[in-house]
Amino acid sequence: MDEVVETLGKIEQNYKLFQQQQLTFIKALKLTRVEANDVVRPVSSINQVQCYKDHHCYNSRDKHVLTMFISICNDLRNLCQKLEHVHPGDRVSNSLMEKCKELLKESNDFTALRATYPHGVVNYLSLAEATDCYGGVVSLIPIVIDTMREWITYTNNNLLHTDRECSKCKYEDPRLKNKAPWMPANKHPN
Repeated sequence: MDEVVETLGKIEQNYKLFQQQQLTFIKALKLTRVEANDVVRPVSSINQVQCYKDHHCYNSRDKHVLTMFISICNDLRNLCQKLEHVHPGDRVSNSLMEKCKELLKESNDFTALRATYPHGVVNYLSLAEATDCYGGVVSLIPIVIDTMREWITYTNNNLLHTDRECSKCKYEDPRLKNKAPWMPANKHPN
């Protein structure tokens, strides 16, 4: 489980770097959509971003930022596979995992996704961009990361029992060994 948490932390660090380039990412998507003559429909899938990068992107800076997005999505997909092997889970944890896997499918339509507070990724877009073209693509990664964090928290709290937690349950105060717990410490029973 520690490896999963560490991997998610690395992905979050990569995402922070990507967040700093969100405006560059949006500009790259705009340029590649124009090159593809595809300005009418919104960016709706990871496959679409991959296609833009592979066939319609001629600027190295734009290619780099589109590659960062695809790379983070691939890292999250690989982490989903790790999470499945860490613990078989129950109904709740399995539904969280299925949500992540569904969101990260390459052909999944994420146009309706919108990240909410505390994520401000949609707030950086103009109103038209947020509602029409890019709200889903900028919301995908924060929603998946939040869902994975929720899975880790749920699994740690409800499914994984460590020796440390079990010892807390069986803890007996050694000071009360020969005394009744309701008696004051300075009084001895006669």
